[in-house]
Amino acid sequence: MTRLLAAAAVLWLTTTAIAAEIPPSGTWTGAPGYLRLFAPSGPRAAAYHIYVSPLGIDTLLARLASEPSLLHPPGAWMPAALVPGDAFGQTGSYDRSKLARLYGSKRALVAHGPRGPSTPLGASSEAWTLISPYPSRDLTRLEPGTMLIVLNLQLP
Repeated sequence: MTRLLAAAAVLWLTTTAIAAEIPPSGTWTGAPGYLRLFAPSGPRAAAYHIYVSPLGIDTLLARLASEPSLLHPPGAWMPAALVPGDAFGQTGSYDRSKLARLYGSKRALVAHGPRGPSTPLGASSEAWTLISPYPSRDLTRLEPGTMLIVLNLQLP
């Protein structure tokens, strides 16, 4: 039983370390200050990581197209213009009306997709959301680059 617990701990630490790595194919910088705004609170927050890049979403998607760890089910990685509430979801603590006013009539370009390796059941290990432009942490201006929100699907 002790060996089983030790093996489970190593697997969990390895999975956490993989999720916390800087994503491939971009000029990403970790942005943990955004977590309280756009990730859920409580224990599930540990499954989220946020990064930003000065590059636009089209440039990043072109770079990511050849990334072998990204999975390509139908509809994945296709940018779509969304209102801020749809782009950032409803789980974070951000001020929804302030974010809506910040974007005004402008829409955020959003692309979603899974990252592997695939599990035996065909599920991905991470869900990625790219958003461009993205808000400053104080929600007072739009930044010209791209935000990446990574959800690690293998954490409990």
